[in-house]
Amino acid sequence: MTTAVAPAHPRQVLADLLPASRVRDIALVAGGAALTGLAAQLAVPVPGSPVPVTGQTFAALLVGTALGAGRGLSSLALYALLGLAGVPWFAGGTSGATASFGYILGMLLAATVVGALARRGADRSVVRTAGAMLLGEAIIYAVGVPYLALVADMTATQAVAAGLTPFLIGDAVKAALAMGVLPTAWKFVKREG
Repeated sequence: MTTAVAPAHPRQVLADLLPASRVRDIALVAGGAALTGLAAQLAVPVPGSPVPVTGQTFAALLVGTALGAGRGLSSLALYALLGLAGVPWFAGGTSGATASFGYILGMLLAATVVGALARRGADRSVVRTAGAMLLGEAIIYAVGVPYLALVADMTATQAVAAGLTPFLIGDAVKAALAMGVLPTAWKFVKREG
């Protein structure tokens, strides 16, 4: 059985290739939130930091890029709101406004920005995907690190040491994964279209 895939247009994101409907959009938003929640369960504690290494940021950036700015924001907002309401799907099965909640707030903004960039083709080549992912990561840190400093009563230097520096290598690996996944998905779509 073959499935028809709509031809790609420059202003599309990957999700736009699926037949358009309100049900599709709801399913994509809910699925993006669930993917982010599942990826957050891949958590490794970092000594000296209240913030673990997770797959959460990778999922959030993929969701934003694949769904576009509006659906990406909606998906991460659903994830954040349900986590605040008690769904235990933040890092390591937590919920509520934890010390790492600022990173989740940053993910809302980052998903929106990378989604907007994807509409402009930023996910179709390795170099452009790298730029989009690195910008997304920078946005997450720009919100998460100051939030960590505020709620954990840390100085800016302590917050950077606990909430940024230990994560740079892992984030470079996540960006490299995205650099492989997203342009490859577009090449596959072009071949099928």
